[in-house]
Amino acid sequence: MIGIRAATPDDAAAISAIYAPNVLTGTASFEIEPPDAAAMAARMASSDGYYPWIVATNGDGADGGVIGYAYASKFRDRPAYRYVVESSIYMADTAQRRGAGRLLYEALVDTLRAQGFVHAFGMITLPNDNSIALHEAVGFRRTGVFREAGYKHGQWIDVGIWQCELNEPARPPEEPKPFHELGVVRA
Repeated sequence: MIGIRAATPDDAAAISAIYAPNVLTGTASFEIEPPDAAAMAARMASSDGYYPWIVATNGDGADGGVIGYAYASKFRDRPAYRYVVESSIYMADTAQRRGAGRLLYEALVDTLRAQGFVHAFGMITLPNDNSIALHEAVGFRRTGVFREAGYKHGQWIDVGIWQCELNEPARPPEEPKPFHELGVVRA
């Protein structure tokens, strides 16, 4: 059974281990050096309880090992962007194509919707058929491409932009609720 829960600082080492191969050998991340557990814990803490970090585990409780994580972050620094987020998901190699990623990303989208955010943007390095399929399965639609946006592993890489409408844009919009007030909303 797959469990979905809010990430804790104790998960930082597992999250770092899942992320590292994407940095070292993959192109899903444009980082060059993988962050260690302390750096990952600092990133989690920098969300100030406002943006969600959630994990998928093998098992229904805290005893299950972390097999994937998803989070949302500030899209841009300007105040007008505070109603939208950028979302990301990473799964352990052993958890690929088992349905856990979809459960995890659906839980993130449902949580963001409950918080009151209007849109989520997913940035996908191209090509990446599995990530595209996952994003589209949970309601994201392709909205554009940044051509040759990053250079890694001896190649220029395009970044596709996928967008998910979370809530109807209101005028004026209500301020999104902090994650710490809601926790994970299960799909």
